[in-house]
Amino acid sequence: MMEKVFKRIDWLLVFFIVPIILAGLFTMKSFTPQDGAINFFEKQIIWIVLSFIVFFAFSFIDFRFLRRTDVLVTLFLLFSALLVILFIIGYTVKGAQSWFSFGVFSFQPIDVMKLVLILILSKYFSRRHVEIRDIKHIFISGFYALIPFVLVLLQPDFGSAMVIFLIWFGMVLVSGISKTHLLFVFLSGAIIFISLWTFVFAPYQKARFISFLNPLADIHNSGYNASQSTIAVGSGQILGKGLGFGTQSRLKFLPEPQSDFIFAAYAEEWGFVGSFSILLLFGLVIWRILNSALMGASNFEMLFGMGIAIFFMSHILINIGMNIGLLPITGIPLPFMSYGGSHLVTEFAGLGILMNMRKYARSAHRDDMKNEFLGI
Repeated sequence: MMEKVFKRIDWLLVFFIVPIILAGLFTMKSFTPQDGAINFFEKQIIWIVLSFIVFFAFSFIDFRFLRRTDVLVTLFLLFSALLVILFIIGYTVKGAQSWFSFGVFSFQPIDVMKLVLILILSKYFSRRHVEIRDIKHIFISGFYALIPFVLVLLQPDFGSAMVIFLIWFGMVLVSGISKTHLLFVFLSGAIIFISLWTFVFAPYQKARFISFLNPLADIHNSGYNASQSTIAVGSGQILGKGLGFGTQSRLKFLPEPQSDFIFAAYAEEWGFVGSFSILLLFGLVIWRILNSALMGASNFEMLFGMGIAIFFMSHILINIGMNIGLLPITGIPLPFMSYGGSHLVTEFAGLGILMNMRKYARSAHRDDMKNEFLGI
């Protein structure tokens, strides 16, 4: 039995993830203080061990029950309620009231909500594949995404709101939407953004966009983070300054080098070669996730795998984009590298569910796909 379980694990995926994790750990170790302050390196090791336990544990559980509508709706309502409760007893970190604090650890419910959204959209689109060209499904699926989107935007957590939108948008694309509907989505997105800019965005959030367009306009205030991050990345040059010699992070010019800006801290020490290697590893991780998705027994499993790939790509593109000055600054962690347990455990939980789905992928694939398309 154990042999069958371990055969279901995509060991290539694990092989590509491990060096990314080690890169994050080595970077934290190089600037972690030894004077009694927070030791990110040691705490992150604990979270990594816990995450792998979750990964392998989830690969044992038969998650086909997640295809039931009542289960998914219950999970969606539960985590929507948790997002509402945050406004009452939530803990504020970096200006966003998005955490539950339990003393020794904190929990950010939006991380799990991203997985729940992927699951409920996978269920919705998988049962409507033959009629997906009907434009009403854009609005109905958009309603599922709109609830967490608005709740995290009001915290305000603009980065997570962006990820929620990208998950919905990406899954709409892979579900088989027509080009006409695609144009409609783009126009709707533009209208929504203009409305948010006019009526919702706080002044500091607008300042982030302005500093993105002209980062050097106010490097002592709104453009400071972007300026220091690009300096760190650029100063790494080809081979980097060497492990432990990144001045931007060690001298604390670079804000949050253990989380939001860990890529900049890493790039300063390892240079272009190291940065390219990490990007290559992320690409290989996405490839293995998509490979598992294409082996799905039905549209539900395939769409879930696609959603997980979109989830990781969103985090990677947003985090690295803001680190190199191509995107506005948002509080989004870099998968497997950034410090923190909430996002790391969620990432491995999603991958664990995906690994579990592999156990019945090939044997059931043909019959289930036929039933899915026939609407049985």
